Amino acid sequence: MAHRKPGLSAAAAAIAARCEPQVNELARRLAGEVFDQLHGYADLPGDVKDVEIAATVRHALRLFLRGAVAGSRQDALEHFQERAAQRAEEGMPLHLLLRTYTLGARELWGALRKAAGPDEQEALAELAAELFLAADRVVGAVAESYLDEQAALAAEQHEHRRSRAQAVLEGRPVTGGPVPDVPVLVLCLRFEDAAVPDGESPSLVAVRRLVRRVQAVLDRACGTEVLAVLDGRGGHAVVPGASEPPGRIGELLHEATGTPVRLAAAVATRLAGIPRAARLTADVVRIAAARGARPGVHRLDDVLLEYHLSRPSEGSARIAARLDPLAARPELVETLRTHLEQRQDRRATARLLSLHPNSVDNRLARIQELTGLDLLDPRDVALALAALLLREAGPAVRE
Repeated sequence: MAHRKPGLSAAAAAIAARCEPQVNELARRLAGEVFDQLHGYADLPGDVKDVEIAATVRHALRLFLRGAVAGSRQDALEHFQERAAQRAEEGMPLHLLLRTYTLGARELWGALRKAAGPDEQEALAELAAELFLAADRVVGAVAESYLDEQAALAAEQHEHRRSRAQAVLEGRPVTGGPVPDVPVLVLCLRFEDAAVPDGESPSLVAVRRLVRRVQAVLDRACGTEVLAVLDGRGGHAVVPGASEPPGRIGELLHEATGTPVRLAAAVATRLAGIPRAARLTADVVRIAAARGARPGVHRLDDVLLEYHLSRPSEGSARIAARLDPLAARPELVETLRTHLEQRQDRRATARLLSLHPNSVDNRLARIQELTGLDLLDPRDVALALAALLLREAGPAVRE
């Protein structure tokens, strides 16, 4: 004899038993005229509505009614979870899917009320409580499974898009998608207050959120699918068919990320030229930051002299070494960088660094004392600028 759950009476089981023969008729009506009232349901394929959804409705009705007859709670949610994942893969909206379950519960409640006699209201109330509980459990499981599948699909699509972008930027053949139309605009992005500071473990949630926001801004501003390879510090993006960055792109990215963003742009007229454009834009961003330029959109023409000075050569290591005496004094390096960017205007330098002009003078004197560079001599100014740029390039200049 089946174990009856405490509180579920024989009278409640009897009402459920009277409804069980109506399952097929109820399922047909639900999958047809009842669900047809839902916006978007009529657009679903016929086999989905008439076969798969109808079968799920029959399963749900029988599961509840037989559980009520047996006086035991049914925990078999796997069928609903599998169907929810399938609906997510097919693109059925979640609100539409969930409403089929809530409408199904409403129609079943109507059938239970009709089956109950005037003296069975207490038993009907028991069934109502069980129905609310069952609907809550099923809807929760369906929503969770749907969202899990949707997240997995989104991650798969993102990875596919990222792989295409990586191939384009590296000059490898693009598989699994269309080749971008040329010319393309290649962008290099650098977030000034990085979501993942150097030396720290990344927060995957923070990085993914940042990347999603940046990708959304790029797609919306450019009006097309932008192929991008991004992380918490920045990255590259390829905009098919474009030759100029969208207006206000720096501001839009700043608003989305909450941090100033540096961008460099270059046009590639051939697919084979995209890797070179990517390297060039990365150099332009690095050089603009090294010379102290404010965040925004940078072009090669903006840093033409600095770009030339930063090219590694036989003398690069010696030039970079001129600033070695400042290695333990980052405030002096920042003062030098700002002073050169401000065309050696001591008051402008003081204002940007929140210092008194006399403090700027003292720091400049200390820089000259430590390095031997006379910042009033045009040749030494050029040497100091080249040293800053080459040091920013990293160890490669010392090899």
